[in-house]
Amino acid sequence: MNSVRSEIRPGAYFDSAVLMQLQRALLGLPGVADAGVVMGTPANLELLDQSGLLTDENKKAGANDLLIVIKAESDSAAGDALKQVDSLLSRRRASVADEFRPKSLETAAQQLPDASWVLVSVPGRFAAQVARDALNLNRHVFLYSDNVSLEDEIALKKTAQAKGLLVMGPDCGTAIINGVGLGFANRVRRGPIGVVGAAGTGLQAVTAHIHTLGGGVSHAIGAGGRDLKLEVDAITMRQGLDALARDPETRVIVLVSKPPAASVAAKLLAAAQAVGKPVVVDFIGYPPPARKLGNLHFATGLSEAAEMATQLLVRGKWEMPSQLPLANCYLRGLFSGGTLAYETMLGLQAVLSPLFSNAPITKDQTLPDPLKSQAHTIVDLGDDVFMVGRLHPMIDNDLRLRRLRQEAADPDVGMILLDVVLGEGAHPDPASELAPAIKEIREQRLEIEVVVVVVGTEDDPQNLESQVARLAEAGAVVFRTATEAIEYVAGRMSEPPGSVGAPVSLESLHQPLAAINVGLESFYTSLVGQGAQAVQVDWRPPAAGNEKLAAILAKMKKSNQ
Repeated sequence: MNSVRSEIRPGAYFDSAVLMQLQRALLGLPGVADAGVVMGTPANLELLDQSGLLTDENKKAGANDLLIVIKAESDSAAGDALKQVDSLLSRRRASVADEFRPKSLETAAQQLPDASWVLVSVPGRFAAQVARDALNLNRHVFLYSDNVSLEDEIALKKTAQAKGLLVMGPDCGTAIINGVGLGFANRVRRGPIGVVGAAGTGLQAVTAHIHTLGGGVSHAIGAGGRDLKLEVDAITMRQGLDALARDPETRVIVLVSKPPAASVAAKLLAAAQAVGKPVVVDFIGYPPPARKLGNLHFATGLSEAAEMATQLLVRGKWEMPSQLPLANCYLRGLFSGGTLAYETMLGLQAVLSPLFSNAPITKDQTLPDPLKSQAHTIVDLGDDVFMVGRLHPMIDNDLRLRRLRQEAADPDVGMILLDVVLGEGAHPDPASELAPAIKEIREQRLEIEVVVVVVGTEDDPQNLESQVARLAEAGAVVFRTATEAIEYVAGRMSEPPGSVGAPVSLESLHQPLAAINVGLESFYTSLVGQGAQAVQVDWRPPAAGNEKLAAILAKMKKSNQ
């Protein structure tokens, strides 16, 4: 019958890679059937229990205690294995004995003053403070650690934003800076495609496929999986986008994320529209509003995003539109066709927020009063609420003309979007009523744009060519398809990008990468293997993991700064 023996070492800290190596070494000893080497967190204790390695004795282990459990074919074999723990650990210490490892981040920064980056992979309850210390030393942070609170993430990223620094993470697994991979990055060739990703393996999939297709990557900036949550507001994604937009070595940008908050996605895409470069977007699980909106190209998968990016390089540079966006104003869309209204909602929700309609796509877009617009609004005037005692707006323009003048009188409105649907049974000459109203509005408020989508053929009884000509002569911008109109409106109505704080220095992206690693030794080994300068900090939890004492020490340190 197997025997289970365990040992608790209070306050003993080793990084998870060392614990994994020790566990594997113990499993290779004679008579050992199973082994567990973990810190005594509740989650780890539960895993030991599931493996049949948890006893009443080792349940006493705390989160800051090293717990070693051996299941062996006999009690003596288990005891012999436990006796070899120190020997196995000493071999690891001997392997690094000839290499000086600083005990603190401050000492590491003095040892390697050129280091612009700090990689943090310590347990989550300590990670925020290590990241905070790195920011205080004016270093960018690659924060691999998970279990960092949302409040800490927001505070860290706002601090970094004000300093022109990046906090990639928490829970950021991948980045590539100036050809050097951080964390779990693949080795890819250098090139003119930049990537910003709030999805670690997604970033790997895109950069690896770019390499496979013959392309190359300038930089791949990770943001952490929560960056596009409403509370975080895409701080790192927007910083990364801004940096790549300014980077002369980056010609095409790819944005990758797990499903974002809708309003955050709209803000980020609006910022991307202001970039003078093509931007490929793959927000996984987020319905693409179109295949293309100006310089934005929407992919439906990671491999397609890589393919689009490499193809855009071949096509050459994308030119910014000559017209500047309309700033600080709203769009009002007045549609006679419900499907056209819905298609417009689908296309514009990606870049306009807040957006309301009586034909909403999501509940939060519901227009409270269909008779009164608010913010950006798309109204289906053919909806039942408008049809009591009235003809359909494809036949009767009276309601639309009234609403047109109502919207134009709103000083916050900068653009009005209409559809004109021709054909059998429709109004015999819609331009005869709409064109004079458009001309009147344009004469009263020259700053208002009126955009019209005309749906019809040259054989329709209304005379398509005449309809288009009279609407254009009245001052309208006329398109023949909703897709063209949506792309135009999106480009003109997108909110100008807000400030990303102090800009991230491009020098820190272009200089040879030098970094300080705090945590997983495998990250340090990877950096050195790629030819980067690196220092490994011999980190230990403050106050031997006593969180109350650590908090006191942190307050004392802060008061002395």
